Amino acid sequence: MLRFSANLSLLLTEYAWLERFAAAKQQGFQAVEIQFPYHLPVKQLQNALQSNGLQLVLFNVDADNLLHGGEGLAAVPEKQAEFKQAVAQTAAYAELLQPVAINVLSGRCLDKNRLTTYLDTFKHNLRYATEVFAELGINTVFEAINSVDMPGFIVDSSQQMLEILTEINHPRLGLQYDIYHMTRMGENCLAFLQTHMDKITHIQFADCPGRGEPGTGDIDFANIFACIAQSTYKGWLGAEYNPTTDSHSSFNWLAAATQTSAAVL
Repeated sequence: MLRFSANLSLLLTEYAWLERFAAAKQQGFQAVEIQFPYHLPVKQLQNALQSNGLQLVLFNVDADNLLHGGEGLAAVPEKQAEFKQAVAQTAAYAELLQPVAINVLSGRCLDKNRLTTYLDTFKHNLRYATEVFAELGINTVFEAINSVDMPGFIVDSSQQMLEILTEINHPRLGLQYDIYHMTRMGENCLAFLQTHMDKITHIQFADCPGRGEPGTGDIDFANIFACIAQSTYKGWLGAEYNPTTDSHSSFNWLAAATQTSAAVL
């Protein structure tokens, strides 16, 4: 049966941060993920997870100014020391929170003449982070993000992800596959899932266009979820979308998705 996690950075934002955990549990989620948890003390997060019986699936290494139009940390040659500090911060949180995986965002390159250097730096930093988190028994993932919504993003295709994964070749490194982002890039997500599921550690989704909940765009989630349910994938599926109304109303897809996966099995 498919297992869904709620991304608390985008969902249930009607609630104060520490109240979102209980709200997710009440909606039927057994797990959550957070984009960047560092604004909250790690002990508070640990208590919120434990008191609600929730598993933390995923969070990201800090990406500096990425969400505000900047280049981020992981690929900027001049920011390698800052990236290592961010990895140390992430490791401190991970030791207590024990996520399934930690995501490293490659970030942007705003000067196309430096793209090769930025990509080399990202691969170097990704190797470093993977080794650090492997020592904690935690997987590392990276993802492709569409360069329509986020121009200049360094890794924006499935093919790039596969090439980087093959080059680094670490048993604790896998793909975070985002159905919304790859659909936005015009890729055939169903075909990729059917072919490369063994390389995927975590899946995220939102409908496209619009990045709303399933049923608000053009993606055939019935086939997508059925494909995943029939596969060997045992990870979580992260609901990472912007609700088109309120969060509670946006969860109408959840019961149908659960029934679909149960019927497949």
